[in-house]
This record gives sequence, C-alpha cells and structure tokens, in this order.
Amino acid sequence: MNLLLAALIVVGCAAVGVGAILLVRRHAPDGSYFHDGDRASGVFGVLATGFAVLLGLVVVLAFTSYDESRAGAETEALLVSQQYETAQFLPLAQRDELGGQLVCYARSVVHQEWPRMDDGTQGDAINPWAVELFETFHRVDPQTPAEQAAYSKWLDQTSDREQARNDRMHGAVGVIPTALWLVLLFSAVVIFGYMLLFADSNEPWFVQGALIGSVTAVVVASLLLINVLDNPFTSNGGGLKPVAMERTLRVLAQEESVSPDGPLPCDAKGRPVG
Repeated sequence: MNLLLAALIVVGCAAVGVGAILLVRRHAPDGSYFHDGDRASGVFGVLATGFAVLLGLVVVLAFTSYDESRAGAETEALLVSQQYETAQFLPLAQRDELGGQLVCYARSVVHQEWPRMDDGTQGDAINPWAVELFETFHRVDPQTPAEQAAYSKWLDQTSDREQARNDRMHGAVGVIPTALWLVLLFSAVVIFGYMLLFADSNEPWFVQGALIGSVTAVVVASLLLINVLDNPFTSNGGGLKPVAMERTLRVLAQEESVSPDGPLPCDAKGRPVG
C-alpha cells in the first residue's frame, strides 16, 4: 500500500472518529453515558486487551510469513549465482547453455514473476526456465571426477533453489484467513462503538476528540501494517523488491571469466527469443 494513501486512511478514520464523538457529545449527559466510570473502564480494558493480544499474534504470524518470503528470495538469488559457477565445471556441451538459462531464470524472476506476484496473478505458474534447465541438465554426461562432483552439487543446489522459490512464493497468497480478518475488523468496530459511549458534554471537545482519535489512529495503522505484511510483494511502500536477484544479475554480468559464449536465449525481460 502506498505510504501516502495509508497516512490519508489513518488521518481520515481518526477524523471520522473525532466527528462521531463530537456529534454524540451534543446529546451526551454530564459525565458520559456511564453511571459507573470505573466499571466501564474495566470493561473497555478487557476489550482493548483482548484486541491487543489478538493483534499481536496476527502481527507475529504475518511478519513470520513476510520474513520467510524475504529469506526465500535472498536464498534463491544466492543459489542461482552458485549454480552459475557450478555449471562451469560441467561438460562443455552443456556448460554455456546452462549458464545462459540461469541468467534467463533470474531475469524472469525479476521482470515476469515479481509483477505477477504483486497483482496476484502468479498462482501455481512455474518458471519456464526451470523446465529448460532440467531438460538441458538431463543431457549432461559427466566423465571426469570434477564433472561428477559438479553434477552431484548441481542436483543439491537445484533442490535448494526450488525450496527457496517455494518459500518466496508462499507469502504471495497471504497467510491470514478471511475469518481472522473479519474478527479483527469486528473487534475494531466494537471498540470504536464503545468509545462513543464515553462522550461527555462537560469535557472539552478537543479532549474528547483526542480520546477517540488516538485510539482509532492506532487501531487503523495496526490493521494497515498487517495488510502490508500479509501482502509482501506489493509494488508500493513496504513491499519486498527483487533486490537480491537484481544483485545476482549484476554480479553475473561482471564475471566475464564465466560468462556464457554466444547470445542468451532470452531478452532483457527473461522472455524467450528465437
């Protein structure tokens, strides 16, 4: 979510809260609608504590998913770089082909997969260059001890890369179920409604406004934070960017000694050519 839009939402909701309590305050009795303020405060404390505990657990859940996606993206990028180097020890017939396909894989992640994860259309689609890598590697026939060691290492790195990709993709679909979102929103509405009952015609208007405005702002900001953590690939503020894979592409471009000969089988966006 855009940071400016998020700030406007928080300010707007706080303004609605202030307006609502000032409207209710016009008809509120002296000392609020509660005859026993201590009992009312105790009930509000139970509501606020329950919401805070639930909110804290949801934040931990969402941040864990967010962090797993971030770590998966970084691990995947590192493994692409390592596999590129491993490919240089494989037979010459497939060495350059595998290196080029790895570069195309990285480009596809940055320019094809990341935008689809942002708009929610990635689904279960696979990276086409992963298929090309498998088919090319299937033709590898290692002969020397170095080639055999590289062959075995490539298999391990491929498994690790696929696992890292799964970790990255896991966060794209969100981990917070709809039922939990409904409970959070319902709890926020209940707290907001309960706060209106504290309207006091004898209390200064700005104190009443600060009372509900601050609570509303904190609750709304917390819900927006959870939304960002639950959608880690948003292109707006707070979302994950393909920084690690872009860094891998720059590193591979600088490693002239292991650069594949001939043109790559893809364009700058990772789309097949020819």
